[in-house]
Amino acid sequence: MIQRFGEPQAAARWCAEQRAQGRTLGFVPTMGALHEGHLALVRRARAENDVVCVSIFVNPLQFDEKSDFERYPRDFEADAGALDAAGAQMAFTGTLAGFFSRELRADGSFDPAFLEDPGAPAQGLEGALRPGHFAGVATIVRRLFETVRPARAYFGQKDFQQTLVVRELARRLGAPPIVVCPTTRERDGLALSSRNVFLSAEERARAVAIPRALEAARARFAAGERRASELARVLRDSLAGFALDYATVRDPECWTGEEPQGELERAVALVALRLGAVRLIDNRALHTQDGAL
Repeated sequence: MIQRFGEPQAAARWCAEQRAQGRTLGFVPTMGALHEGHLALVRRARAENDVVCVSIFVNPLQFDEKSDFERYPRDFEADAGALDAAGAQMAFTGTLAGFFSRELRADGSFDPAFLEDPGAPAQGLEGALRPGHFAGVATIVRRLFETVRPARAYFGQKDFQQTLVVRELARRLGAPPIVVCPTTRERDGLALSSRNVFLSAEERARAVAIPRALEAARARFAAGERRASELARVLRDSLAGFALDYATVRDPECWTGEEPQGELERAVALVALRLGAVRLIDNRALHTQDGAL
């Protein structure tokens, strides 16, 4: 039976007990509303570690829209049950005050002076469109790492720019190793997301254009195209008629805020668009057959 903790201090004690017994700890940070993509991370962590713990915390520091934060689904008990079935041994949650008791002002708000610098990977794309988002991500992930002190931490490729931010944070901290797992997809290729449930039937049908556009860019790369501008054009042409936030390419090993110039030896295509009130993001490597990095 999975252990459940409602505050991070209890979770930290449990993790310390596991490490004291010589067990390796795999860690999967989440905001809940778990789907098969999250559970795939848990199973990967279970295969590579002695025990697995999962955080479930809707972090207000990384939301730029209050309404998005307020409507984010929360069901800790249901999520914990799914994690139990997937092989996790512990799940924990908490409050902003529970995670950051010393960093809050008298009115309960977070003091911006304590926000973590997300580093160069936060430049451009999500970082430009959602100011402060990656600082909020890096701040809570650092506290989660300090709470769990895992042997390895697992993140999904779907939030690719976020994985770069987390890797940079782990590099500065000296730990833990970050394992980036391939995006889990539905049968028609759409990336699994907690936001998919908000799509209407018509929007859901249109959303399949995203993985098709990514595949079109991959096919063009496989055919020999290496110019960043042309690969990005293939993406944008494939998504004509959509409300695009961006459809672009980057060198995954040398992140830049702006679209790179010239030819790329390796490339990741990234898309963000809106269907009604729902914002979807996705990406895939163009230089690998399966799209994983």
